[in-house]
Amino acid sequence: MAIDKVRAFFASFGEDNRIIEFPVSSATVALAAEALKCKPERIAKTLSFMVDEKPILIVAAGDAKIDNKKYKEQFATKARMLSPEQVSFLIGHEVGGVCPFAVNPGVTTYLDESLKRFETVFPACGSSNSAIELTIPELEKYSGFSGWISVCKLPDGNP
Repeated sequence: MAIDKVRAFFASFGEDNRIIEFPVSSATVALAAEALKCKPERIAKTLSFMVDEKPILIVAAGDAKIDNKKYKEQFATKARMLSPEQVSFLIGHEVGGVCPFAVNPGVTTYLDESLKRFETVFPACGSSNSAIELTIPELEKYSGFSGWISVCKLPDGNP
């Protein structure tokens, strides 16, 4: 299971004890926020796309949505999310547990600016009932991100 890969990944840093597993699903932003008793925007959702025939991940705040114009300006292509089958095969995690940790080789991870509003966020850990609370510097460290980008919009219309 992918959570085992993520657990081993965090164990290499001595941080595996920080992974939270729930008796309920955390497969969506709303379910994760409910399980964690936090605001949905603090869930760090990981979205998977294909750019130039290569898989990428974009980690964004739970209340952020992809802004197609910004995405096209950033990547010079239309936003095309991976199918659930592609996510599993290319990323190495199942939909509902996709995270930027312990992903398959060749996956590029970006962090969206929408996350910078928070001191800590909660990304999934490879299963549909897990999460970890990380500071933004920790998210940078453990995600192996390639850079900060701004490809989302918030509900209030702000970037």
